[in-house]
Amino acid sequence: MRVTVVGAGVVGTMHAWHAVERGHQVVQIEREAEARGASLRNFGQIWVSGRAGGEELETALRARELWEGIGARVPALGFRPNGSLTPVRGPLELAVAEAAVARADAAARGYKLLTPHEARALNPALRGDFTAALYCERDAAVEPRTAQLALRAELLKSPNYTFLPGREVRDVTGAGTVRDDHGDTHHADAVVLCTGAWLGGLVRELAGPDLPVRRVRLQMMQTDPLGEPLTTSVADADSFRYYPAYASAALDELNARQPQPRTAAAHRMQLLMVQRADGGLTIGDTHEYEHPFAFDTVEEPYEHLTGVVASLLGRPLPRVRHRWAGVYAQCTDPGKVVHRQRVHEGVWLVTGPGGRGMTCAPAIAETTANELGW
Repeated sequence: MRVTVVGAGVVGTMHAWHAVERGHQVVQIEREAEARGASLRNFGQIWVSGRAGGEELETALRARELWEGIGARVPALGFRPNGSLTPVRGPLELAVAEAAVARADAAARGYKLLTPHEARALNPALRGDFTAALYCERDAAVEPRTAQLALRAELLKSPNYTFLPGREVRDVTGAGTVRDDHGDTHHADAVVLCTGAWLGGLVRELAGPDLPVRRVRLQMMQTDPLGEPLTTSVADADSFRYYPAYASAALDELNARQPQPRTAAAHRMQLLMVQRADGGLTIGDTHEYEHPFAFDTVEEPYEHLTGVVASLLGRPLPRVRHRWAGVYAQCTDPGKVVHRQRVHEGVWLVTGPGGRGMTCAPAIAETTANELGW
């Protein structure tokens, strides 16, 4: 079988990976020299802990399994099963963590509620004051800025894989015919469009004007090396407010009696933090849903995150060396992991995983491959 994949972000690259693994001939087309979107502008987290129960959690756990297997083959991914800690303060935040540990699927996530002493035994860098910490053993991480490069280097070892960068797809017709802006036509038995947050133009023409996917903007930053290991990923209790796994009466009580600080609420913020291979910290993030998006980054969210991180580390944050904004595509139905739509004969659009893209991409692509009979 011949497969054309449009888009070289993590979702597209994982579709190419599964197709090559199953013995098919694959052409992957990317409009940039390399992917430059949300697949690089994220934490690199394989984030199981906050996923909604049911299909979303099952997808994340399967993806976590696939990431570990691929990471063993491709060490340059930087896969590490580091787990995560979410320190909590006070009885209201503690009650939300206790409700999470009482979930029927808590064991599948690897949830444990730890004392401060137990948490610091796992992650000695957390020297700040906190009441307890929610541990999720199944969380993991990869290096987002280089993951696609590492996967592609492995794919290029196969004679069945061709990568065509710097080409924008202009037309897609039935029977798997794709025409790019170089005037070249590519014929395949199946075409998968993994165009990320690019939802206009050709995507709108193919999928129609009512695509149930929206764009979301975020701000993040990265620091100089911390100077010591941050052995787990770290979140703060504001993450309870944004991830569906934490929905409970205790969360309702937290929201009612202890609302977010004004800056965090205005920018729909949570703290997520992962240490990079060079020792720096990737820290975020914000959520902006209303169009048109701002074209600049604003400083107040960074000031808020700096204070939160310093309070957990018990020390000043290293110098911030990178700040950036990114945009990702998210299904408007929160119960859907991804939007998968047949837009033409032999042509499928796969988009909208939202903040789940880096986590779930291997399993999303595997499901596509299975459904299309690859």
